[in-house]
Amino acid sequence: MQPDLNALAVFALVAELKSFRAAADRLGVTRSAVSQTIRRLEEMLGLALVQRTTRSVSLTEAGERLYANIAPALADMSAALVETGELRARPNGLLRLAVSSIAESFLSGSLLASFTAAFPDVHLDVVVTDEEFDIVAEGYDAAVRLGEVIDEDMIIVPVSGDVRQLAVCSPEYLARHGAPSHPQDLVQHRCIGWRPAPRTAPYRWEFAEAGREFSVAVAPEVTTNDMALMIRMAVAGAGITFGIEDTFRAAIDRGELVPLLEDYSPYFPGFYLYYPSRRNLAPKLRALIDHVKAFRQRDKLPVARP
Repeated sequence: MQPDLNALAVFALVAELKSFRAAADRLGVTRSAVSQTIRRLEEMLGLALVQRTTRSVSLTEAGERLYANIAPALADMSAALVETGELRARPNGLLRLAVSSIAESFLSGSLLASFTAAFPDVHLDVVVTDEEFDIVAEGYDAAVRLGEVIDEDMIIVPVSGDVRQLAVCSPEYLARHGAPSHPQDLVQHRCIGWRPAPRTAPYRWEFAEAGREFSVAVAPEVTTNDMALMIRMAVAGAGITFGIEDTFRAAIDRGELVPLLEDYSPYFPGFYLYYPSRRNLAPKLRALIDHVKAFRQRDKLPVARP
């Protein structure tokens, strides 16, 4: 027997108020509609549940037993609805994010640390990955990627200014092997390459000259999916590596790495937080979006370079 939850709720209200008219007023329907609902429920069960007189309403033995059994369950469902509705008012729960390993501005720590401090009831689950997949199908609330690889049907919020990719090496490597004068010269150098995942080709290093974009297929001496290893090996003098400038910035500022071929390294749109829809955003995601916007405004990060 398929339960009629609406009829059970109407019956429970009649049992509680001991009145068809009061139940109808509470529900905003006619007394006749309440009476018909109870009659259908009784016909489905084959039992009388309510005794009616012109002056009073009482429950039969079957009605008393049914009410005793369903009242706690209906109360639990009502409480569950209230608790779920409260999610709209306060950010809480698990927020799952997939973030590119090269999104330095997002993964630097300060943005996420300040977010968790402001919203202690939100628990972050951040997966750092460079694989491309459907974030909705995989159960993520949002993701952070370079704008150029985000699907057009996604809603985007910038988390960085414009970025550029740089080739870098250590001063020691530069002293031993000299600097390439053109990106094509890189094929003659020892290189440390990157691949996003196993069984994928190493990333081709991208440059531009006179407004024309081109790539160079270097032959890496070492290939890895770990940017931290690439930096450590470059600092140790193992060769030239390539990636987002922000990733190397700390090592460049310390003098451990030297930028190369900057004239061939134009800026382009940076990283974006993206998610599938503006409708009925969970408060936890809305809180992150607002926090990212405020964080960028506070740090005065440029949206674009002239």
